[in-house]
Amino acid sequence: MLWRILVCLGMGYAFGCISTAYFVGKAKHIDIRAYGSGNAGTTNAMRTLGKKAGAITFLGDFLKALLPVLAVRYLIFPDLPYVTLLALYTGFGIILGHNYPVWLKFKGGKGIAATGGIIVALNPLVSLIGIIIFVSVAAITKYVSLASMAAVLITCSCLIAINHGDLHFAVIASCYVILAFWRHRHNIERLLHGTENKIGQKKAPLINEDKKS
Repeated sequence: MLWRILVCLGMGYAFGCISTAYFVGKAKHIDIRAYGSGNAGTTNAMRTLGKKAGAITFLGDFLKALLPVLAVRYLIFPDLPYVTLLALYTGFGIILGHNYPVWLKFKGGKGIAATGGIIVALNPLVSLIGIIIFVSVAAITKYVSLASMAAVLITCSCLIAINHGDLHFAVIASCYVILAFWRHRHNIERLLHGTENKIGQKKAPLINEDKKS
């Protein structure tokens, strides 16, 4: 099993390193990591470059996670009894690559759109629950970060419950939640202090301008 886990992690990481936000930014002649929050993800792309750029970023990050996990489940290791666990490892590799892409000096995104693609590939019904949670929390609080963390927490908890008794699965699924909260640690601080950006709020200033002031 070990070599298969390493293959899945490596393949996942390679796909995760495809930074959609970075390429969308370059198409607009900017480095997205030097703007707004500095995050190479959907929310920052949308706030910095507009809704179209945000939608393209989301779709790219979603597909780069969805397709490899589906490939592991139905093409590469379809007959193995622990294929779902391997798919989960593939997804975790994708999140690591997205968040910490080696070719971008480990400065990537937060992995929410990619996590969405992974959940859809693992269990479409659970992904529907995640969408409902995300939309509900975002609509009520106007905080994308809070909605993102809530969706990851609930969907991963559902997957753990469905795979009840599989401690290995539970540990890796829990790592998704831990990593999501870790990547949102600054958002959590701002939420606690009431300074987190809300949906529709004016976009953040350039990071480079902050550094100069």
